[in-house]
Amino acid sequence: MPENETDWTDDLLQSWSALQPGFEVGPYEVTARISRLALHIARHQEQVFGRFGLNRGDVGVLSALRIAGPPNHLSPTQLFKGLMLSSAGITSRLDRLEKRGLVRRIRHPNDRRGVLVELTEEGRSVLNDAVAANTAAERDLVAALDGDDMHALARLLKKMLAAVEA
Repeated sequence: MPENETDWTDDLLQSWSALQPGFEVGPYEVTARISRLALHIARHQEQVFGRFGLNRGDVGVLSALRIAGPPNHLSPTQLFKGLMLSSAGITSRLDRLEKRGLVRRIRHPNDRRGVLVELTEEGRSVLNDAVAANTAAERDLVAALDGDDMHALARLLKKMLAAVEA
């Protein structure tokens, strides 16, 4: 869509402005589009990851274990804090992934009451395949941007996210 054409967000904000004169649309021009993009991105990722029997949450857990470095294990507490989930949320995810043989729970070597979650070879393989397939989908999602646009947008989003997460 050329920059001078209106989109769904423009139409929505124009309607709000008509209903409420003086309505400040500036922030919504950004946040409404980010929200809409997030929905499109999530839908695409769910479709790609679904081909591997995974969802975005599963990929989050497997990725956290993968980037933890050898021996690719973390405690359930580290996982739920890092992924911003509840304890119950991470437990159900781990149960599902363990049942598929993608992770395994092992006894913590320094805490008799504790467990660690470990990425299995099968988990590593499925994750690598899912991420590789998703890379092509992600490329398609940003295809409207050239390299300079992509870099500029990434910089601006990083700046905004840093302020929100501070």
